Amino acid sequence: MTVTVSETTQQRTTVLPEVTDPSQVAPKDARQLSRLFFDQLAVLEEGTPAYQYARNTLIEMNITLVRYAAARFRSRGADEMEDIVQVGTIGLIKAIDRFELSREVEFTSFAVPYITGEIKRFFRDTSWAVHVPRRLQEARVQLAKATEELRSRLGRMPTVKELSELMCLSEQEVDEARLASNGYNSASLDAAISSSEDGEAALADFIGNEDGALELVEDFHALAPLIAGLDDRERRIIHMRFVDELTQAQIGEHLGVSQMHVSRLLNRTLAKLREGMLTAN
Repeated sequence: MTVTVSETTQQRTTVLPEVTDPSQVAPKDARQLSRLFFDQLAVLEEGTPAYQYARNTLIEMNITLVRYAAARFRSRGADEMEDIVQVGTIGLIKAIDRFELSREVEFTSFAVPYITGEIKRFFRDTSWAVHVPRRLQEARVQLAKATEELRSRLGRMPTVKELSELMCLSEQEVDEARLASNGYNSASLDAAISSSEDGEAALADFIGNEDGALELVEDFHALAPLIAGLDDRERRIIHMRFVDELTQAQIGEHLGVSQMHVSRLLNRTLAKLREGMLTAN
């Protein structure tokens, strides 16, 4: 079976060969066939069956270029390799849509940068565990190179100032790049880690929880001088109410006053302490 392509503007007919399994075409044959298909792709009307056949055949014939570029990342595992090949194929398709024979350059040389560029963009956009701005992602790479260069040259870890001078960045930007590096990798809190005492435990077991009592410590430190500034009766009422936990009626019995009077004294004292705390903050 062959595919017939009619060029009405030049009144001639070109016959494209049928390629049974384009993905199995040898690289040498693929280069020759690709020139023929690109030549026809340039004159075919987009959207026609003949155009789709030529374009799809070009994609399948040159899929080996994607596998070649993806092989550089084989250490990432079989599951991720499938995603890499899919992303690389997008780069191949972009190259096919933009290639022109008039460039007088081999399609392979033209396509590989598109394929690798698409793969690198995929890693740049998805490999970070925590999303950080693009400028900091790029600064992280620059920081890694500068750190290695200075460490080899100086025989020690470089300072922030030395890195900023080499990278032509401010010291603050270097610190931001270092901080951004922490967002590249992450670990699950359920990840199992070895413990010499307990055998195997989850990472979450070694991470402390926020202690709400810490805020109370700060409040007590701020409150202490305010309580010291109260008169003896006010301090006594506060102590009986909140330390001895007596009721207002019981406090009234100790002081020889009514419960209502204790309530007014207590409210006035608490208002004074509250105002002092707000002023201190």
